[in-house]
Amino acid sequence: MAEQPQTEETLFIFKELETNPNATQRDISSRLNISLGKTNYLLRELILNGFIKAKNFTDNSGKLRKIHYLLTDKGLEEKLRLLRHFLQRKEEEYNKLKYELEHSLNGKI
Repeated sequence: MAEQPQTEETLFIFKELETNPNATQRDISSRLNISLGKTNYLLRELILNGFIKAKNFTDNSGKLRKIHYLLTDKGLEEKLRLLRHFLQRKEEEYNKLKYELEHSLNGKI
């Protein structure tokens, strides 16, 4: 089984696909400010892990293929897991900064 991409970029890709399922790899790359190659890699890993499905919706072989990305039930669960992890990490960062600020202010009063 392929390695799961466990990054903020993955969470942002899930959110972007939920908001705009017709987004191209180039759209996602630009919107998230990551390289097109990294976007392609992350999308492939998400597909391999069953988190998203890719459907080709262009039948004309003379044109570029257009792909529609769909978040699967497994992908929705992963999105929620990543979101919980992300929020927990941000809360820990906030609490650490709050503690440091309180202690630096107490030492100067």
